[in-house]
Amino acid sequence: MAETLSILTPYHPPRQTMLSLFLRKAVQSLLFVSFLWINHSFASEQPNVLIIMADDLGYSDLGCYGGEIETPNLDRLAANGLRYTQFYNTARCWPSRAALLSGYYAQQVRRDNIPGLKGGGNAGTRPAWAKLLPAYLKQSNYRCYHSGKWHIDGPVLASGFDASLDMRNQGNYFSSKGNHINDVPVRPQGLEPNYYATDATAEHAIQCLKEHSEFHPDKPFFQYVAFSKRSPSMPIAIAMVGMLCARNAFAK
Repeated sequence: MAETLSILTPYHPPRQTMLSLFLRKAVQSLLFVSFLWINHSFASEQPNVLIIMADDLGYSDLGCYGGEIETPNLDRLAANGLRYTQFYNTARCWPSRAALLSGYYAQQVRRDNIPGLKGGGNAGTRPAWAKLLPAYLKQSNYRCYHSGKWHIDGPVLASGFDASLDMRNQGNYFSSKGNHINDVPVRPQGLEPNYYATDATAEHAIQCLKEHSEFHPDKPFFQYVAFSKRSPSMPIAIAMVGMLCARNAFAK
């Protein structure tokens, strides 16, 4: 097994006063924060690839970089993998995602503004030649899964993914209303007292991998998990259990 820890955070804010349930869950699962995990367990010749991205996560929030919150699983990945000392991004959600999945600078694919030119930015549409990574991986027999914030132009499945949870509801982390599953809007049938978007993102990713191991064990997978801006950095959107978990670390 080869493991690489890479920080993929579109914004590096000052040290957070409180992290959300996101980091509490990271203590319990390897499916969190920003790292690239390459695993040869399912496919002997082609690696499985897991990219996890977190908006607004400061690199020093992780335990392996001196953070106050304990993140033992992530620290273990760092100890046995590669830690970056320099990593560059576009400091915003949509251009970082466009660059990560297309391999081009966001300005090249009309996903960021260029002074004096029109047609770029958050509402920009990629040229037809600017395909995303899954479109290429599909040519090598990969199954591709997306969980979390999309924030790229075009439908998710049309971009090469086989399954998707698109967290479009960025204003309320305690309701699934407004999100999309496989590009179809979610319409909850009532109150969702136990719903929390960060958990739902991780649970969807885990479910995708479980189903992959059951129904497609002969194929490699690409799993893209993209947590949104409120996962690490918004105290007003934190679940109570995450608040209690972080309280002692910042009591001083």
